[in-house]
Amino acid sequence: MFARPRRRQLSATLLALACTVALTGAAGAPAAGALEAGASAAGALAAKPNVVVVMVDDMNVSALQYLPNVRSLLATPGTTFDNSVVSYSLCCPSRSTFLTGQYAHNHGVLGNQLPDGGYEKLPAAETLPVWLRRAGYATAHVGKFLNGYGRARPTEIPPGWAEWYGSVDPSTYRMWGYTLNENGVLRTYGAANVEDPALYQTDVYARKAVDYIRRKAPAAEPFFLSFAPLAPHGEGAANGSNLSQRNPRPAPRHRGDLENVTLPKPPSYDEADVSDKPAAVRDRPRITPANEDKIENVRLKGRLESLLSVDDAVADIVAALQASGELANTLIVFTSDNGWMQGEHRIQSGKTVPYEESIRVPLIIRGPGLPAGKHVSTIAANVDLAPTILDAADATAGVTVDGRSLLPIAADTASLSRGIVIETGPKQSGRWYAGLRAPRWKYVEHSTGERELYDLQQDPYELVSVHNDPRYAATRQALASRLATLRTCSGDVCRQWTPVAGPTP
Repeated sequence: MFARPRRRQLSATLLALACTVALTGAAGAPAAGALEAGASAAGALAAKPNVVVVMVDDMNVSALQYLPNVRSLLATPGTTFDNSVVSYSLCCPSRSTFLTGQYAHNHGVLGNQLPDGGYEKLPAAETLPVWLRRAGYATAHVGKFLNGYGRARPTEIPPGWAEWYGSVDPSTYRMWGYTLNENGVLRTYGAANVEDPALYQTDVYARKAVDYIRRKAPAAEPFFLSFAPLAPHGEGAANGSNLSQRNPRPAPRHRGDLENVTLPKPPSYDEADVSDKPAAVRDRPRITPANEDKIENVRLKGRLESLLSVDDAVADIVAALQASGELANTLIVFTSDNGWMQGEHRIQSGKTVPYEESIRVPLIIRGPGLPAGKHVSTIAANVDLAPTILDAADATAGVTVDGRSLLPIAADTASLSRGIVIETGPKQSGRWYAGLRAPRWKYVEHSTGERELYDLQQDPYELVSVHNDPRYAATRQALASRLATLRTCSGDVCRQWTPVAGPTP
């Protein structure tokens, strides 16, 4: 165990960011209240920041509009990354990327279950909590961890976590009747078919997170808190009778709050012409009225109403940090492990596909030195989360990371050209893809030999793949060449990018 050291100063990057916030008067500079209430730039630099990561499950960007606390308490005083993507749009690989700062092709978690993925495949000895413990941080996790956790050894505590409240599979996917490993002791909360308001999963997790903050702050030792509610992920078959006719079930206090919400229908919804798409999309039928009713009234409303409890939890966490005097010195990250499809390109539900609704996720970071109310257009990715936290914490990774810190990007007013690897696995499943998401381009190579290329500047809804358009031949060739290098990249190579030219006249 680490002794509680005296806190060290923040990293040079965060120091530079704080100076920028305090002194800059140019366009994009924050207002007078940009720094946390009651804290000066000098005060914000007095110690290493605490870190709180809120990672929800299967939330797409469009759901953010229904979370007023997240917007007012995190986005308004913090920085929003408007083009945030995940490299592998699936729970376990994405969360493993968060914990390692590596693409899936490097950390090796290539699915949600064995033999290619799941909790057992995580190289747990060298992950973010381990690195933060080495840097003097107290660490705690509350909620969902990795798919398959607890099935073989339900009382196991993964390396690096000083306090552990991890949900044990398969009970993770129940809003009631779930089991937690609480520091080596198993405890079950309620029954799957009894909707006890006091035992609603997100609320129980929130109370544990708030209790941890109250016990750890203020203290000489900075802390890292991972808060991972299930919402808005659907419940499994063990969710009883699904009394609320929602999946997932919202907290009883929020049931019906969003009854008037209707299903968004962008131009890609139930796409009429999918002749440009791979066979896996072409073979999908059109969405019937009955399908649409299920998408809207069971999935959409259940998902959004379940997120209202997460929004309440964010307010409680911020209030606890404020009451403890630690809010000004806490980096708060809000994001999701992947996005979610709800009718776009005829895909009624799910993820893992390369389309925007699947790979794009909300990403908001509030903390000392970060600009207030700023929107960043540079692409960010989940591979950047660990490097960002390590940069703020002045900590060192124990492996070669593929991402980069977002702190300098947040301070810069110019958009940086980047290319992010998007990939799936395992290859033995017969269907997988590797591709690139760049500011203007999305290029995908499927295991079936099929290709997709979208000019997102001209076609943001990905209605027409131009992979066979002769005007884009040079663009396609350039992207294919970059993908050939980046699909197996590691470290610095992953961060190299040369902009790709547009179509010929």
